[in-house]
Amino acid sequence: MRKEMRAYVGVTDYGWFDLLRGLPHPDDINFWQPSGNQAFKALDPGELFLFKLHSPNNYIVGGGWYAHSSLLPISLAWESFGLGNGASSLSDMRSSVAKYRHEDVNGKDDYTIGCILLEQPFFLPENLWIPAPRDWSRSIVQGKTYNLLVEPGLSLWNQLQTVLPVASTISDNLARYGQPYVAMPRLGQGAFRVLVTDAYERRCAVTNERTLPALEAGHIKPYSEQGEHVVRNGILLRRDLHALFDKGYVTITPSMILEVSRKIKEEFDNGKDYYKLHGSSIRLPANPDDRPSPKYLQWHNLNKYKG
Repeated sequence: MRKEMRAYVGVTDYGWFDLLRGLPHPDDINFWQPSGNQAFKALDPGELFLFKLHSPNNYIVGGGWYAHSSLLPISLAWESFGLGNGASSLSDMRSSVAKYRHEDVNGKDDYTIGCILLEQPFFLPENLWIPAPRDWSRSIVQGKTYNLLVEPGLSLWNQLQTVLPVASTISDNLARYGQPYVAMPRLGQGAFRVLVTDAYERRCAVTNERTLPALEAGHIKPYSEQGEHVVRNGILLRRDLHALFDKGYVTITPSMILEVSRKIKEEFDNGKDYYKLHGSSIRLPANPDDRPSPKYLQWHNLNKYKG
């Protein structure tokens, strides 16, 4: 058994929390940090991330399951999570970042921010807010990690089990911590997009294009057709190639080779630039666990590709 079951308590403001708790059951949210100078590394995927309000509201008011951290342009964070960023608009989010950075607001600045992606978030009603652990110091700016098996983390965990209507779900997840690995939490659409983008090192799998606004993380098997939000069902492509992939004008074989359909020429009397790419090997993620699943690729070959 592991000697630790970690939880991280992160500090946030009331406005972020208040907007998010009013959303109808978000799958994932972005606990963002304005500085954007280093990625969050205090937890492994699947561990518990709790949020505590700024002083004088020294209470833990909710949480979620940690999935991933990244340094993202604020525009991509907004495109991926929208209101799940805890802001009513990109303009408001940009203003909040500028305020915390003590900078003048510039509507053209695409700030880089730290993003902590949380799955299956929960929000406590005010009468069930949990006081900060007894060792909490006012000097803590971002947050602190606790071991839930020993004090004061144990008391925190006991309180969570007492007050949370979803305590059974959290208990089931925490039971995994005794295993030799921690399972990745179920991803939402926003986290899927960010994880795929990072897995491919922000480069198109076919052309190696690195202009981030021109790239899109797409599903191999669409979510609308029972495809999952998992990295192995994702591919990062330049926007035009993503559109062609979704429509079946290009595909990727289980041997990771791009094929371009003859239908582009037949239907549009065009496609010279795409046919140059036919037969090329795609660029794969460095982590073998993130590489496209042959099962999903075969599904696309058989069900989407026009041949």
